[in-house]
Amino acid sequence: MLAVAAVGVECVRWAWFDSVASRAGSAEPDRLDGLVDALATGYRRRHDWSFLPVGATHAGAWLRELVARSQDDPKRLSPSLPYRVGLLDRDDRFLAGTIASRAMIVFASIDTLERPVVVDGVVVGHVVVARSQDPGDDLAIAFLLEQQRNLLFFAAVGLLSSLLAAMVLARHFGRPIGRLVAGARQLEAARFDTRLSIRRSDELGELAETFNLLAARLEDTERARREWIADTSHELRTPLSVLRGQLEALQDGIRTASPENVATMLRQVQALTRRVEELYDLARADVGQMQYDKAATEVWPLVVEEVQACAEKFRAAELTTTLGAPPPRSLVYCDAGRIRQVVANLLENCVRYTAAGGTIEVHGDVAGEELRIVIDDSAPCVPAQALERLGERFFRVESSRVRQLGGAGLGLALCQQIVSAHDGRIAFDASPLGGLRVVIALKLED
Repeated sequence: MLAVAAVGVECVRWAWFDSVASRAGSAEPDRLDGLVDALATGYRRRHDWSFLPVGATHAGAWLRELVARSQDDPKRLSPSLPYRVGLLDRDDRFLAGTIASRAMIVFASIDTLERPVVVDGVVVGHVVVARSQDPGDDLAIAFLLEQQRNLLFFAAVGLLSSLLAAMVLARHFGRPIGRLVAGARQLEAARFDTRLSIRRSDELGELAETFNLLAARLEDTERARREWIADTSHELRTPLSVLRGQLEALQDGIRTASPENVATMLRQVQALTRRVEELYDLARADVGQMQYDKAATEVWPLVVEEVQACAEKFRAAELTTTLGAPPPRSLVYCDAGRIRQVVANLLENCVRYTAAGGTIEVHGDVAGEELRIVIDDSAPCVPAQALERLGERFFRVESSRVRQLGGAGLGLALCQQIVSAHDGRIAFDASPLGGLRVVIALKLED
């Protein structure tokens, strides 16, 4: 507001006082001799300024009349002169008339002319006249001096109002900012359940909403991290416990190192190795370090080969396998080894979880520009509420899909990571055969 006021006053000053070239002629200098002599005469009679009327209003009117009477030629008197004259005592204390304030002198570029009032060789006061650089603007000067108190009053009111408004706005914005800072410090202290109850429609409200979303994401990440550690330790502890028990039995002589006992321990080592490899692959996929050697590849033949490779496992589990007709197109830009890994993992799940005497069907089709590989198995089914969680790490539907071969719930999560890295998707649904349907969708090459 101060800057705006300064610019405004400067514009007024320029408009009123700096357009000298557009004005012709100038008024004669004001004559103050008669006024100074009249004031000196009055002071000499009373030996002080007590002859002035009491009250600033009366004293000002009296001084204006004295200015007019003291002129030699009243016709040459500037009509604004009586309103630009002020009287000070010897100590520069105000006595009567109009004195330009320092602020008005600075902002309006007002010049002042002082004439001493001398009595018996002693200066007893000063007559001060406010003047413009252009005499043609003296009337404007008189108007500004007449209104300077009002102008200063409104300037002070405006400044005070702006300060009050600034305080209100500072409080309005400062409180939520303080709460945001406090919330950020709580997040720094790992208190991820922190939420901000700031309801605003401005940018601070949007920032608070984003803060809450960030806190929720951090809380979910921390929960997932803890579950990951707990589930990982559980999955690694089981084969280690079995292996430790076998080794202690051998050490105590309870068991002998027969081929059967060695095979049991080897199976546990293999299970432990699979868990570690799956965890390692998932960790690499999370940070984008899993290597893919992609090339344009016919995917359907790979699927057929994997189904044929699992034929012995299907027979051992008493499962019937059906391969559908080949899709019209199956050329996909992919890593053939990783796609084989996905299909092999899904077929392995079918062997583990499908009841004996069941059926597994594998077929492919083309939907738009996507190749869809569909794997169906028969009962038992997966509950509808659990379908959305399939693919989460360590998630198993043990209530209906009996874990026969010790799955850890990592295979589907790894499959999703691999398919996502190929810009595809994997979906789970209820199968018409009574079990689970898995659909792998990959983008076809032109």
